[in-house]
Parts: sequence; C-alpha cells; structure tokens
Amino acid sequence: MYDKTALNNGIRIVSSPMPNTRSVCICIFIGAGSRYEKEEQTGLSHFIEHLCFKGTERRPTSREISETIDGIGGVLNGGTDKELTVYWAKVARPHFPLALDLLVDMLRNSKFNPSDIENERKVIIEELNMCIDSPQSRVDTLIDEIMWPSQPLGRDVIGKKETVAAMDRSVIVDYMGTQYLPNNTVIGVSGDIEHAEVVESISGVLGAWSNGVPGSWERVDENRNFPRIAAEHRKTEQAHLCLAIPGIHHTHPDRFTLDLLNLILGESMSSRLFLEIREKRGLAYDIHSHVSHYHDAGSVNVCAGVDPKKLEDLIESILIELVKLKEEEVSEAEIIKAKELGKGRLMLRMEDTRSVAGWMGGQELLMNQIRTVDEVVSLLDKVNSNDLQRVARELFREDKLRLAVVAPRPKEERLERLLKL
Repeated sequence: MYDKTALNNGIRIVSSPMPNTRSVCICIFIGAGSRYEKEEQTGLSHFIEHLCFKGTERRPTSREISETIDGIGGVLNGGTDKELTVYWAKVARPHFPLALDLLVDMLRNSKFNPSDIENERKVIIEELNMCIDSPQSRVDTLIDEIMWPSQPLGRDVIGKKETVAAMDRSVIVDYMGTQYLPNNTVIGVSGDIEHAEVVESISGVLGAWSNGVPGSWERVDENRNFPRIAAEHRKTEQAHLCLAIPGIHHTHPDRFTLDLLNLILGESMSSRLFLEIREKRGLAYDIHSHVSHYHDAGSVNVCAGVDPKKLEDLIESILIELVKLKEEEVSEAEIIKAKELGKGRLMLRMEDTRSVAGWMGGQELLMNQIRTVDEVVSLLDKVNSNDLQRVARELFREDKLRLAVVAPRPKEERLERLLKL
C-alpha cells in the first residue's frame, strides 16, 4: 500500500505507512546518472553524489554532516547508477524532521568548495584504481563496454581518470542545474508515519524549489558494430569472466518471465549453474547470473572465477545450460521452486523501511508507475514453462553473445570460437 502526491513544482512524493516499525526511511531519487552524461562528463553524476556529503552553508564540513546523523543513531548514504542517483537516510521515528532537513540541506545547499573538489577527485581516482585492480569489477566494466560500445550505457558510472581529473566547479554546478530539478525528483518515505505529515514536511522545505527542463538520456543503438570479446591480461590465480547477452527494458511485458528464468539459471545456491558448475563439477567457487533492466535495454550476465586452465571448460558448461533452457521445457517443480524463491525474497525485503522506500521511489522515477508486491507476485505466478522457453529462445542467440575475460594470457581466438548456442 502506498500514497502518492505531486507538488506544484513537480516533485513526486510516495509513502507507505509501516506502523509496527520504529524507524522512518527517506529516499530521494534524482534522474541523474551515467546515461545522462556526455562523453567528456563521464563520472560526473557519481562525483556530485560524493560532493554532496562534503559540506553545506549550515554544516560546512563532512564531519558536521556525519555527526548530525551519527548523533541520532541513524544511517546516511547515497548511490549512483546508470539511470538515477539516490540519497537516503534511515532514522528512528522521532528524528524524521532532522533527517529530512539534512538531506534537503545536502541537495540544495552544498558548497562545492574547490578544496573539497580537489580532495574528492583524489578519493574517486583511488576508487577507480580499486575497481581496476579487482578482476571481478574489471570484467563488469569490460562487458558493458562491448555490450553497448561507445555509448553512455556502456560507460563506467565512476568515470575515467582523465574525465574525473578534468572536472571543475562550473561543470558540476551546470550539471546540477540541469538534472537536480524538482520535476526530475521522486521522494520515497516509509515507516511509522502518515502520508499527510510526509507531504506537509516536504512541501515546507522543497515547495519553493523552481523546476526546469531536465536533460535527456541517449537511446541505445543496437545496430552498432560490437566486438564479441574483451580480454585483458592479468597475472592472477583465477580467470574471471562475464558472459552476457542483451536483455529487456524496465516495462517490457516479459520482464518477470526473464527474472524467473534468471532465478532458475543462476541466482541461488540451488540454481542450475551453481549445482552443475560448483557442486557437480567443482569448476568454480562463485558462479552466478543476474539481469539488468534499463529504460530501453537490458542484459543477462553470468559471472564466475575459475582456474585459467579450465576457463574453456567453464564457458562450454555455461553455454550448455543456456541451450537446455532453449531446447527443454522447465519442469513444473523447478518453476514452483523458482517462483517461491522470488516471491519469498521480495516479501522479506518489504519488512525493511529502506527497502520499501526504495521500492516505491525507484519504480516511480524509472517507470512512472509503482507495482505493488501483490501485483508482482501475481505476474510471477502467471509465468509458465512455455513462457520461459519462448523468452529463452528469443534472447539466447549465438549472434548476441558477448564475453569479457580477465586472465593470464587469454586466447581470444579460441575463446571466440566457443561462443556458440
């Protein structure tokens, strides 16, 4: 259950009462992310998210911001993705006004001192170095680059060293003025609080915020030529890989069929990939799959780490499982198990105020609609074996396979010859 109100300036407020909890969570979603950036701005949305924690006129330092939330036993954080940025605070119910005041202060009154910008620039470059040094993170970046080559969706949210190094205060302020607008903002609130109080409180602090015309995102060009493989040499004990195919967008009618297919494929310890590749064959310690959905695109990714000598065996084993989903009907017992897994995870998430606020706010920003838990459960229950096989046949296509590998001396030509379905 949720209530929704749009203020005159375009801010959308969604809230869900959870009277048996003692907390309230506020999630402020902004339509700003790597998809909205020009090539020379790569990493700008993420940079701004960091800087909003560095000081405002009333709280001039990052210490004063952190002490404000620590002083009431709350949690404050943010995150940047390809299509949104979120700032959130979770606090005990009596501290809702202070948490809202803090978040609004950060978003509307951050100073962006030149000294803070220079210091955070170094921090983000170290974050980049950390991701580059991590083979698991590196294959995630490489697979996006060949999935959506030379396009915003294929760029790393954190950015590149050269773009992060070149950003100055004027670029930051201009981008905020374009994307950080009330009509590009959704605020989700959940916990022991009524919708009327939420709306009144937010109206009081953000009702006078002037709206504008947000910048747009670049659509995916699916006809662009792409390399099938991205391979990088590293002296590592394991070869790390990500095998991927294009998926489907947020509101596609087959979204939940694909989500269920992914649960069967590799998103649990009883999934096909885990049982076959880890439990039966002992090829990998970690093997899993996940799906991503965006405005006009998506992906299905399978990731794993393996002894470099067994890399080809692992790839062949993964592809065999994809072929099975295309050629063989999934049993009713396996479908029921996957449905209960998906529904159970979703319902357990909804016991947490942060998850509920994020569930509502994220959907409203990205899709302009909110599916309730019951609606999602109903959609999952309607999926049958024919649906699963049809989607597998439509998506699991040999010509769409991409592979990213970080390994000692990867043999690209041999690996590319393996990409067959």
